[in-house]
Amino acid sequence: MLLAVAAIVGVLGAAADLPTNYQYFTAGGIESGLNADEATFLLNGKSMFVYSGAIHYFRVPRPYWRDRLRKLRAAGFNTVETYIAWNLHEYQSGVFDFGGGGSELEDFLYLDEFLQTAQEEDLFVIVRAGPFICAEFEFGGFPSYLLRDGTKLWVRTDNEYYMDYVTRWFNELMPRLAKHQFTVGGPIIMFQVENEYAGTGYGDHNYLWHLRQLMLDNGIVELLVTADNPWRGTGGTYTEYFLMTFNFDSDVDTNLATMEQLQPGRPLMVMEYWSGWFDYVASGHKTKTLETFQATYEPILARPASVNMYMFIGGTSWGFLSGSQNLAYDDLNTRFTPMTTSYDYSAPLAENGDYTDKYWLAQQLLAQYNPIKTLLPAPPALQGRVAYPSLSLQGQLSLEALIGRAPAYDTPTPVSMENMDINNGSGQSYGFVVYSKAGLRLPEGAQLTIEGRVCDTVIVLVNGRRVSPLLQKAADLDQFGTWRTANSSLTLTGAELEGAQLDLVVENWGRANVGVYRQYKGLWQGGVTINNEPVTGWTMHALEFKRAWTNGLDGWEAVAAANEAPTLYRATLQVEGGAADTYVYMEEWTKGIVVVNGFVLGRYARIGPQQSLYLPAPFLREGANDILIFELFEAADLVQFATDIVYNNH
Repeated sequence: MLLAVAAIVGVLGAAADLPTNYQYFTAGGIESGLNADEATFLLNGKSMFVYSGAIHYFRVPRPYWRDRLRKLRAAGFNTVETYIAWNLHEYQSGVFDFGGGGSELEDFLYLDEFLQTAQEEDLFVIVRAGPFICAEFEFGGFPSYLLRDGTKLWVRTDNEYYMDYVTRWFNELMPRLAKHQFTVGGPIIMFQVENEYAGTGYGDHNYLWHLRQLMLDNGIVELLVTADNPWRGTGGTYTEYFLMTFNFDSDVDTNLATMEQLQPGRPLMVMEYWSGWFDYVASGHKTKTLETFQATYEPILARPASVNMYMFIGGTSWGFLSGSQNLAYDDLNTRFTPMTTSYDYSAPLAENGDYTDKYWLAQQLLAQYNPIKTLLPAPPALQGRVAYPSLSLQGQLSLEALIGRAPAYDTPTPVSMENMDINNGSGQSYGFVVYSKAGLRLPEGAQLTIEGRVCDTVIVLVNGRRVSPLLQKAADLDQFGTWRTANSSLTLTGAELEGAQLDLVVENWGRANVGVYRQYKGLWQGGVTINNEPVTGWTMHALEFKRAWTNGLDGWEAVAAANEAPTLYRATLQVEGGAADTYVYMEEWTKGIVVVNGFVLGRYARIGPQQSLYLPAPFLREGANDILIFELFEAADLVQFATDIVYNNH
């Protein structure tokens, strides 16, 4: 594998007298890995500064991995950093996917291929395997079936029930990573244990020791590190076992001085310098100016210190995988704040792979401060994008038709989606859950009350007609039907109804990725009452929009002029002469998801800020492509496309 990087040499020409990254550090053979015993890193006995950029393999389409990695190397970085997403690789309890294994994101999960490609592109690798990763990712990378063990399981501690799951996961993952370690000829030079653990306040050093031992037992020999904010001290590490690395994006002198005080005589490494920031739904689009970016990044390089840029390319939180925060840090969804599908992050590479001004500045700074000169590839040419012609809607399926095909679960009282007995005992992780009750007598003015808070929003239907408010603008989040209101009530009918059908359509907008770990989705904080009388005997339906299920839908009907309930719409995009990247422009729709050829592209919400969803060319095929839109409220007449992301708030 070490010889594989020679494949890029032929395209470089101009500086052919320089060694590649691997040639420089492995000349004469490999005798040792990354050493942190002195003030400067040594890799195989040679002084090294780690200049890394974050690329999450699960946020970039597999056919684009090489392009993004080469762009990283062309900017002068010598290392790529990635998290490992537990919830993707063990997508059902005890069922694993490392590429082609049957999960919804199976094509993103060829971890061996990603690591090999990084090495072929002359990059070392930092692996941050968690098990908790944060990453503004669904549940911080935890699989939701952990929640099925209730109060006996406590994540991010040495709790025996939690560690049983972690042990099974690490025993599957670590042997796969061990064969890619630097000292056996692979690219991995560093492993991070847990993530920002000091922030939990748990201080469970037995847990950190246990994680380390699991790694050692599975053949991990490279440098182990932890990562925390400098101001949190040593609460998230075991100083005798781990090198401390640190996360920040301001006040460089103070933070670097703190780092030196915490572990004198050891290498300084910033594990996360935040190149930008992420977006919350119903909030303004976040950016970081070029000047602000340079004002922190350059002093870190000039110190000199090693640094990992988080993110180099943010990419996309596909499907239902964007995270959230609960700023009250309770288990009750009190200050729930969801994040957008786009994870562009205002990074040096845009979500779509475009170069930004930050890219060229980073390239300039790395050339200036890296004392080791090695052969770099030319920056790859950009791919073009197109705005495909607008599409007319060709058919629709009603909510009734969808739930009739969905997995069902009967329960006396509402339970969370995670506690449905489906998916081989793993429950429902993502999407929508519909709570249905038939044969109700509803008196005039009947009052529905949902006890506790909804997790996260609910649409109320009586006899198939929506009676709850629209969600068109940010202010609508203060009405009935969202997490913001506890014990909320709604009038169901103005006239007495016999034998009525009540459907409660609940959407999971993404579990919090940090700080809150018992966060069930659906209706679970209390019961549902009508005129203060409990409603019992529910049937729950899981609308997960899994690929096989979605592609098997039939019985499409003509599109109605208007629909009074959530509806799935269908259009067809014809591609001829090769596909190109594009964006699906959704600002004229209201709230829902877009599905392309059975793959859930992501969530959209007119409230903003993200108004278009990135659709990479590899997701399309020559000929007919199915574009499905599950609209919860009011649909537009057309499916439209754009060449760039659109930001706007309503």
